[in-house]
Formats: sequence, C-alpha cells, structure tokens
Amino acid sequence: MRKYVIVGLSLAAFATPALAQEFYVVQDTATKRCTIVDKKPTAATQIIVNEGGTVYKSRTDADAALKKIKVCEELKK
Repeated sequence: MRKYVIVGLSLAAFATPALAQEFYVVQDTATKRCTIVDKKPTAATQIIVNEGGTVYKSRTDADAALKKIKVCEELKK
C-alpha cells in the first residue's frame, strides 16, 4: 500500500506543473491587433504587450488586462 502512495505522489508532482496555464497578451506586428495566447510567442511577428511582462494565470485575468493596455486600446478608436 505504501508503495502505491509513493508512486501516486510522484506522478502528481510531475503532472501539477503541466496543469498550470499561462496567458500572454500579444500584438501582431503586421496588423497591430492584440490577442490572448496560452503559449509564450516565439514568432517575430508577435510581441508581448503585457504591462511589466506579466504572465496571467487565467484567461479572465488576461482578458481584463487586454482591455486596459494602452497599445491595444488605442487601436480600437
């Protein structure tokens, strides 16, 4: 029984970081349009516009930030 508990805890330790999601507010350099992505952009055509390089833990937080980021707001006008 003890062996199963140790194996279960070990699996949980490895799975937990994979479950944590990160969200970024990025801007397409060609269209200047802002979007939310769940992976850190690696393409040169997208730049992170999160204020202070913030990584958001939920899509709701990222969406709220998207509405407040000046660069993204100015394009809506």
